[in-house]
Amino acid sequence: MMLKTQEKIPANPEDKAKQIKQNVDELVKKSHVALDQMADFSQEQVDHICEAVATAGEKNAYMLAKMAVEETGRGIVEDKTIKNMYASENIWNSLRHEKTVGIIDEDKELGLTKIAEPKGVIAGVTPVTNPTSTVIFKAMLALKTRNTIIFGFHPQAQKCCVATGKIIQAAAEAAGAPKNAIQWIEEPSIQATSDLMNHPDVQTILATGGPGMVKAAYSSGKPAIGVGPGNGPSYIEKTANTDRAVYDIILSKTFDNGMVCASENSVVVDDVYDQVKAEFKRWNCYFLNKAEIKKFETHFIDPKRGTVAGPVAGKSAYEIAKLCGVEVPEDTKVIIAEYQGVGKAYPLSAEKLSPVFTLYRAKGHEDGFRICRALLNYGGRGHTAGIHSNDQKVIDEFAMKMDACRILVNSPAALGGIGDLYNNMLPSLTLGTGSYGANIFSHNVGAKDLLNIKTVAMRRDNMQWIKVPAKTYFEHNAANYLKHMPDVHRFFIVTDEGVADQGFADEITDIISKRRDNKEYEVFKAVTLSPDTEVVKDGVHRMKIFKPDAIIAIGGGSVMDAAKAMRLFYENPQMSFEEAYQKFLDIRKRVVRFPKHNKVKLVCIPTTSGTGSEVSPVAVITDAKTGIKHTLCDYALNPDVSIVDDQFVTELPQRLIAWSGFEALGHAIESYVSTMATDFTRGWSLEAIKTIFNNLEASYNGDLDARKRMHDAATIAGMAYSNAFLGLEHSIAHAVGASFDIPSGVSDAVALPQVIRFNAKRPEKLAMWPHYSVYRAESDYAEIARALGLSATTDHELVEKLVAKIIDLAHAVGIKLAFKEYGVNQKKFLAKVDELAVEAYGDQNTVTNPVSPLIAQISTLMKDCYEGKNIN
Repeated sequence: MMLKTQEKIPANPEDKAKQIKQNVDELVKKSHVALDQMADFSQEQVDHICEAVATAGEKNAYMLAKMAVEETGRGIVEDKTIKNMYASENIWNSLRHEKTVGIIDEDKELGLTKIAEPKGVIAGVTPVTNPTSTVIFKAMLALKTRNTIIFGFHPQAQKCCVATGKIIQAAAEAAGAPKNAIQWIEEPSIQATSDLMNHPDVQTILATGGPGMVKAAYSSGKPAIGVGPGNGPSYIEKTANTDRAVYDIILSKTFDNGMVCASENSVVVDDVYDQVKAEFKRWNCYFLNKAEIKKFETHFIDPKRGTVAGPVAGKSAYEIAKLCGVEVPEDTKVIIAEYQGVGKAYPLSAEKLSPVFTLYRAKGHEDGFRICRALLNYGGRGHTAGIHSNDQKVIDEFAMKMDACRILVNSPAALGGIGDLYNNMLPSLTLGTGSYGANIFSHNVGAKDLLNIKTVAMRRDNMQWIKVPAKTYFEHNAANYLKHMPDVHRFFIVTDEGVADQGFADEITDIISKRRDNKEYEVFKAVTLSPDTEVVKDGVHRMKIFKPDAIIAIGGGSVMDAAKAMRLFYENPQMSFEEAYQKFLDIRKRVVRFPKHNKVKLVCIPTTSGTGSEVSPVAVITDAKTGIKHTLCDYALNPDVSIVDDQFVTELPQRLIAWSGFEALGHAIESYVSTMATDFTRGWSLEAIKTIFNNLEASYNGDLDARKRMHDAATIAGMAYSNAFLGLEHSIAHAVGASFDIPSGVSDAVALPQVIRFNAKRPEKLAMWPHYSVYRAESDYAEIARALGLSATTDHELVEKLVAKIIDLAHAVGIKLAFKEYGVNQKKFLAKVDELAVEAYGDQNTVTNPVSPLIAQISTLMKDCYEGKNIN
């Protein structure tokens, strides 16, 4: 920006305001032209420009520092020279290899690409304390990120900042930057800076200055990056290297006369107080006496603002003493006031921005922490706190207890806080204070904070898996595996009275008795048809006494489900039943974490052919208090061994063959159409479906070979649904079955035709799962029909033929397909149906249904199930 581009400000207030606004508007328009020109710059072009700016800043570091001290009357030329060099050299070195243009990060495995874009026109507000170095720093950040910047300089540092702006502007343009990429307000004023920050075409504010200016930036209604005040304490703990600690603090406080906002404003010392005080004296630090402290307080602190008086900040210790009416030697490095309190009643406990600090004696490190926290809370929250110690536990505790974003350990705070010189923090001249200090950032501000990061997210199916028991043994007499099962000796056998009465539990104990090693067993046969939490608690109690290393569940799904829950709560007593049945969208990301490994081995031996529980991560348990069935689902529930031995199903009653057969059929069909079905699971599902249709009726009528095939089919269906999960049919069956005491296989059979018809219609509400890329339930059902040898001209006709085949099979095995046929009172059902619909919606199986149902639709489906709608 050239001086002549802005018109002189008239004297008339109204004309003056109008002209200021017009000048700012002109700057912003030019800045946007430059912004558009830089939009297509490559990383190489941007870096070439930034390096030119850094070179120019370093080359003119001394001259600009001298101008700054002469104009502001603050600071030390040599130190401001170092600041200018730091802003050029250290900042550029940290930016040199940073990607800020185009694709800056790419993760092909996750399918995520991050693209950097500029924020736009930046309003850069600069302070009087670090004027020229801040201009270099902010201009370089802006150019590195292809932003343009318009500065509002502090009026007391206008000349040196303009000189800095001209130098880096010329260097940038010579290196290829567009004209007006760097501009500034020619005649500074509060209104001009306010107009700049509030201009609608300024995208971001980068504000360094007093609290009022930073607050104004945040009040602009647009993104603002500001900094808070620093009233940082430094704690010298008894294990510290006191000579080094004193040296660091004096270095920090005398660097540019203490104007770096991270510098120590107070020093807190515990048991080594006298030693530290003596060392400060050896370095020509002056300790104020009580009378001098009173006089000093009067002149050093601005009574209105409660902070350091304007003329004092950045002066030498000798000059400050004169301003405050105190005589000190000319070679005084730092003025120290021994203090006891913090707050308004103790003026010198505030931020000082000068080679002055207060010294506190602490009674041990807890008292030291208390004083440091009080100092931070008095105008310095979020900024910086230092500790000098060689005790790592104390350092760690200090870091945890201080409300500061920079915890500097054994370092000079002024030079440590800005990063890079005494640590590996990002070098910066804008130090965020986080929410402690009402800032947006809690770190040292860098280039990435001036970027809009676009994320390109490629569609990805999350990694899938197949998880089944480590070992599955099948064929007649497979239970003999227990004779040789390794690394187990104490067997807790879970069953129910019916199974025990059939002699199956005795058969298992006979096999265990033939083991050659040491063995003990206990039989628990208190499992009920619908196991509830009280049964599980009873089993866990017995297990705590017996201390098993293996659990053998022999029985139907109820027994195996109960055994899974018993092992879970036996090994994890801290887990509640409510936690265990919490619903999830993705089993890998669920809120409640289940154990990854089980010490006690679980062996499941089914005595029915339907639940598939012997290979599944699912257990259905009833809450004894509410009577509601809940589905527990996690791979921690998976059995370690399943034994599919048809000797245990040869004497099944007909009704149980029919019920369990339809339970298995529901598993197979629902897992085939599930939103988590895969090519791996569909093979299992389809094989189970075909086997069931070919064998269920024959098994029902006494064919033992068909019964063996049904036994295998139920396990295969269990493997499918264990990995693909189920759908709405099971949700309805669980809710209604539990409420009206209907066997699970019957409720599955009643709900299956109705849910198939519901799912086969183009949905009102689409199911959500990345793997389920398009709605396909109708075609999936049609594919099942084709696999069964059915034919038709449309998928819709095939679905109806599949439903008809299911109805025929149900009737062939004596199952009626309406809840009303099982003694369910219509009035009671209708009174409860809406509540049951909510319950079914909350069932874990609903999550993977191919149509996302509305609760009202579930209620309607339940009514159709009650009546047996369109069932011939």
